[in-house]
Amino acid sequence: MLQEVSETMFCRFKYLSRFGVVAWRWEIMLTHEDNELLTRVGAGTPMGELLRRYWTPACLASELGAPGDAPVRVRLLGENLVAFRDTSGEIGLVQENCPHRGASLFYGRNEDCAIRCPYHGWAFNAAGDCVDMPSEPRSFADRIHIKAYPTHQSGGVVWTYMGPKETMTPFRDFGTETLSDADVTATKTFTPCNWVQAMEGNVDTAHISHLHQFEAIDEIPDDGSDKPGYPSNAMSWKFWRHDRSPRLEVEDTWYGYKYAGIRETPNGNTHVRVTAYIVPYSTLVASIPFTTGHGMFVPVDDFTCMRYFFVTQDDQNPQKYGGENLFAPAPYTTPMLWDNGVVNRTHTEENHYLIDRAAQKSSMFSGVSDFVSQDLMVTESMGAIYDRSQEHLGTTDISIIRMRTILIDAVNALAAGGDVPAFEGEFTTIRAAEKILEVDEDWRLLGTDIDPAVQEAGQVTSTLTALAT
Repeated sequence: MLQEVSETMFCRFKYLSRFGVVAWRWEIMLTHEDNELLTRVGAGTPMGELLRRYWTPACLASELGAPGDAPVRVRLLGENLVAFRDTSGEIGLVQENCPHRGASLFYGRNEDCAIRCPYHGWAFNAAGDCVDMPSEPRSFADRIHIKAYPTHQSGGVVWTYMGPKETMTPFRDFGTETLSDADVTATKTFTPCNWVQAMEGNVDTAHISHLHQFEAIDEIPDDGSDKPGYPSNAMSWKFWRHDRSPRLEVEDTWYGYKYAGIRETPNGNTHVRVTAYIVPYSTLVASIPFTTGHGMFVPVDDFTCMRYFFVTQDDQNPQKYGGENLFAPAPYTTPMLWDNGVVNRTHTEENHYLIDRAAQKSSMFSGVSDFVSQDLMVTESMGAIYDRSQEHLGTTDISIIRMRTILIDAVNALAAGGDVPAFEGEFTTIRAAEKILEVDEDWRLLGTDIDPAVQEAGQVTSTLTALAT
């Protein structure tokens, strides 16, 4: 464990003696310097330079509407930008302020394959070239360019690359490139806290045994699925409640890592939830029997972020593992679909996340009636950027420690002239999974191309198919 921790992290051992029990415990926390390294994302910062080497979600495709529709504001990695779908259908992502006198191009006219400033009519195409300057000579216009970033639409998301042109990395296809329009689903949620802080909740399997619990779980009948194989979603809730101290195992991968949260079921079986982390900000959270849905935590700036979720492949399995939807037995009101994909939050710090103190005492652990807002409550309540040098981490935090270490190591490697990680591999093979293990079954094989559930769903890669034949 300790050899996996960044050398810059502070480590200490504590000797405990209480009620005759003697044990050693290790504690790991970030230094103030490492906390700054992780959370600061502006241009020129070490983390900002790393994140700019990846194709990054800028906005939802639905926000741009049809060719010629109104532009939208985009704030990304601390930069104020404007996105628009020009009259030819090409997507532009350019600096917000006109280089003439600084007026916002958000108020500009989307016309003639360009965005035209409302102040003096200067017009810029998606590449940032000034294509019209009515008040000045053409020779002057030819010398004016604005900051513009390349874009790529895939899976309902408009992606952009903000790094150096000479090192532009290939677009990472998680499976969205071949999705039909009917299968595209993408949403985004604004959250007023740092991106790492928000993301850590998705790689923390222990919190589901507390934050998301409700008393009616005890009344869920045993449906007979507490046995090796795939349980029902309803029984999964019971497992989380039954074993509130999961054992974690982490395995490094070419894309980052995957880890298992291991719990004992009421019948004494071994239940695992396998979650994946992809450098730098993507997570796939465990689901029965597996999932390829991505949750991405994209920095707006140092203090805020967007939580994107998008479908990458058709996960529908013919056997309908898991039965009813995960939220069917829960007393939570969690909408799954939103008009335009932009989540309109109803539970915020301003209204105390609509916490019901009576319900907190009698029916639900958190007192917050919206499932996702339970996560937002705890991560946002830490403040915009929590001082992690104050933390006291335990054994259920090893996946968070590993994620932080990978990011810090990647930043340091790039600063030393090295390559950015997580670009060599088949991204469509990355999946999260959940199952009750057979005796001697290896959780590391769940959700891979050799998993029978994956093969049944027809998601095996062409590479593996070729090897099999």
